[in-house]
Amino acid sequence: MSNDYAKITGMPVETNRWIVLANVSLGTFMATLDGSIANVALPTMAGELQAPIHLVQWVLTAYLLAICATLPIMGKISDLIGRSRVYNYGFIVFAAGSALCGMSHSLGFLIISRVIQAIGASCLMSNSQAIVADVFSQGARGRALGIVGMVVSLGSLTGPGVGGILVDRFGWPTIFWINIPIGIIAFIAGRFCLPKDHVQSGRKPFDFAGSFLFIVGMLLLLYTISNANEWGWTSLYVLGGLLVSVFILVWFYRWEHKVEHPMLDFSLYRIRAFRVGNMTALLSFVAMFFVNVMMPFYMENVLGLSPEHTGYIMMMYPLTMAVIAPCSGWLSDKFGSNMLTTIGLVINAVGFGLLHTLTTQESPWIVGLHLALFGLGTGLFQSPNNSSVMGSAPKHKLGTAGGLNALVRNIGMVLGISLSVSLYSTRLHRLGVVQEMTRLSWSRRFILCSGWLSPSVSWL
Repeated sequence: MSNDYAKITGMPVETNRWIVLANVSLGTFMATLDGSIANVALPTMAGELQAPIHLVQWVLTAYLLAICATLPIMGKISDLIGRSRVYNYGFIVFAAGSALCGMSHSLGFLIISRVIQAIGASCLMSNSQAIVADVFSQGARGRALGIVGMVVSLGSLTGPGVGGILVDRFGWPTIFWINIPIGIIAFIAGRFCLPKDHVQSGRKPFDFAGSFLFIVGMLLLLYTISNANEWGWTSLYVLGGLLVSVFILVWFYRWEHKVEHPMLDFSLYRIRAFRVGNMTALLSFVAMFFVNVMMPFYMENVLGLSPEHTGYIMMMYPLTMAVIAPCSGWLSDKFGSNMLTTIGLVINAVGFGLLHTLTTQESPWIVGLHLALFGLGTGLFQSPNNSSVMGSAPKHKLGTAGGLNALVRNIGMVLGISLSVSLYSTRLHRLGVVQEMTRLSWSRRFILCSGWLSPSVSWL
């Protein structure tokens, strides 16, 4: 952090950067809390808005797709006009979107408001890691990113509980109203504590054509994948959607190599640590969302546990991660990232192997220990990996790097959900019980799991 900033606040640089981390953590907690709160309220929304559940799921889907489509764009904008500025105004956009959600009296207006909210969340997501990586560039970056990971887990843990209380006692709009005071306080604090932006002179033009191609291609790709299980992976809709989306994204790739000032700087992928870190994060999130989606089915349909007990057991994963993430970040500052990320992935691989030992009469404690093992592995992997990825990017491209780092994890989440549900349905077909399962649409199956899924995991 700059010495000028230290002079203005009258505090030493060491103190300043932890205040910045506190502000970033507040934004992280707000967005994480909102994601898990919204999941809990979907059945109530369906009843009060008199909308079918397959349409109400768009309250979740629109939010996720909008974030994926805008993350790299917000990252690029922040590199052009300043990371702190884009991040801080993200609080206002998020709070405004939350207010519109709270005032919604129709499903259509609520979905549009969620898109506005998602744009604010995109401003926060694409710059939170960039700001932390910049401020802690002289040391303790892994520890700081580990604390951010801990805040993510705490938001995921408290969201369902807080959401259930608010929806039950005050109605579903209150889950959005709660964001407004938090967003305003965080915005005011950010005006004073966030580091000043040092934007290069001679502002470069923005690539509107490339941004348009990316948004269209990414939305079509993720929308097709999200609905592939319901439409059928070999249906004309899915094959056509995949073909057209890939064509548009290839067009976008070629355009970015021709334009003088591209929206997405593909040169970042020439950096080995950035390229490998993003790829492993993508695969890790795909794998972990298989667990997040399927384990509630196993506990409720096979072990016969109640949704409440299932929720308590599922909490073992984020709770363990909340404890391990700051520790692994601190260790990565001391010993580097390679060993910790490798150990974390190996532990997750062992966890997947141990899942094969579970029986139809398993003790809930044993299942909880399995999930805690995944929390241990993911906690060891995420913080050092984020530190390695963000540390490898040039300082003037940290916004773009942060947007891409968040994007690959969102894509991993979508792929994990879609592929796991598809494999589950295929297995049911082979077992001859598909007639019973088809009583639940894909959206209902998603809603069943969504109490334990949190799009905010992408913050990690």
